Amino acid sequence: MSSESMIAAIYVFALAAFLGYQVISRVPPLLHTPLMSATNAISGISLVGSIVIAGGTGPHHSKVAMVLGFIAVVCSTTNVVGGFVITDRMLRMFKRKK
Repeated sequence: MSSESMIAAIYVFALAAFLGYQVISRVPPLLHTPLMSATNAISGISLVGSIVIAGGTGPHHSKVAMVLGFIAVVCSTTNVVGGFVITDRMLRMFKRKK
């Protein structure tokens, strides 16, 4: 990877992190449950991508890529499962007690 493309990638990452923080911090508490569900969907997409990287074979897939892909699978799975647990718990708070 050339230094110009690396600088561009770091710039995009920093901009996305800043923008994501600003968007999430300004969400009212009433919208946290739908936002959590959308975040779970995005984490599911990253889970699929990390499974592809972790299970990839071929001349351009190194051991480092497979290890990092496995770590990404574990992190994405934890994020998806934790998000669904939190979303379910928040939704149970709004159910009427019988």
